[in-house]
This record gives sequence, C-alpha cells and structure tokens, in this order.
Amino acid sequence: MSRLELLTVEGLRIDGRRPNELRKITAKTSVLAQADGSAYIEQGNTKCLAAVYGPQEVRHRMQILHDRAIINVEFNVAPFSTSERKKRSKNDKRSLEIASAIKQTFEPVVQTSQFPRSQIDIYLQVLQHDGGTLQACINAATMALIDAGIPMIDYVCASTAGCIEKQPVLDLNYLEESSDSPELTVAILPRTGKVNLMSMESRLHVDMLESVAALATQGCEQIHTILDSVVRQNTQLLKDSMLQ
Repeated sequence: MSRLELLTVEGLRIDGRRPNELRKITAKTSVLAQADGSAYIEQGNTKCLAAVYGPQEVRHRMQILHDRAIINVEFNVAPFSTSERKKRSKNDKRSLEIASAIKQTFEPVVQTSQFPRSQIDIYLQVLQHDGGTLQACINAATMALIDAGIPMIDYVCASTAGCIEKQPVLDLNYLEESSDSPELTVAILPRTGKVNLMSMESRLHVDMLESVAALATQGCEQIHTILDSVVRQNTQLLKDSMLQ
C-alpha cells in the first residue's frame, strides 16, 4: 500500500483517525488468578496479556544479586496473532530484542533494592498484532506490576508515533507500520516527563524527529491518564469488596 493511500485529502488516516488521535484503549487488571499480578490491554486491535510473578527466590544461584532483585522478561507472540500463522521460538531474534528493551525500560523504575536476592518475572503474550506491539507490552507490564504490588517510582507509559508524507501521526496500526513509514516508540515517566525508552524501527529525517517525538510524548501522557483511571477504579472496587 502506498503512503498516499494512508492519508486522505481531508487529513484522515486509513482507519478514520486524525493524525494526533490514539486508537481506542481498553485495559483490565487481575485477569489471571494464579499470577501475583496480571493485566490485559487492547490498543486498537492489538491485544496483549501480561503476568507478573514475584518477588520470589532466584532459580539459578549464579544470577543472585545481593543488593537487589533481578528482572526477567519473556515475550511471546501467539501463532494466531496475525493473518499469517507463524510460530516463533523463544530464541527468535526479534522476540529477544523486544524482551531486552522491556527489561531495560523497567530496571531503573522498579525499586529492586527492596527485594535483594530475589527475582521478578514478567511474561508477555501478544494475542493479536495490529501494530504498536512494544508500546502495548510496556503498558500491560506497567499495570501488571502495579497489580502485583511491586513498588515503582512512577508509571511507565509508552506510545508510538511516525511520519506519513511528512505528517506526524500517533499510534501507528499494522498497515501504517508495514508501509515502511518511519516509526518511533517512546516510553516516559509521566510525573517527571523523563524519557525511559526511545526505539526507532526505521530511518526518520532529523527535521521530523522533534515533532514526532513530541507527538509520541503527548500520546504517553494520554495513555497515563487512561491507565491511572483503570488502576484507581480497580483499587476502589477492591476496597469496597473488603469493606462489605
């Protein structure tokens, strides 16, 4: 699909959104009974499930850190997540890259020093892929960690932005991603505005970098408002159930 078809004369995108508009977000916590914390998020048609286990005893003694906990991240994509059925192994290069990026994003945020000689496991499963996989996984992991009661210095909220015909666009879907449009994923800590992750999937002209990064940051702030509302609502429901 050519880039011209991705943006109409009226400035609308292929799915009817404006350039600065997020896809619809639906989020839930405590969706898995066996996990210490869990979350499910839909960003458009991208669906992701996150489960957190720990802090718990380190499985391999060689990995023990005496001053803090270690964080393990496992990322998987379901074979049925796209129209083309493809099973990825755990050692798939792309999956390992995403897992590593997510681990590096959360290591400075989770207060691991409170849990020395232990480990925290984050499992991420993409059930349906329609663009923005990395951002959806980071947002789901944030909610699962909160659900598990693991202390963090702030939320970690992620959003993507790109450029179609020199027009910055927010929250790219699969068709926009697969059209070779430049894509930037940004994760921030909303209270301070600190950028915790910046990942670029393809080349982006330096003249467009500032405007695309600014749009992605705005998306992160909007996502923070949504996730915070979900967490507060679920906390209130839990409080009410305990008082009954």
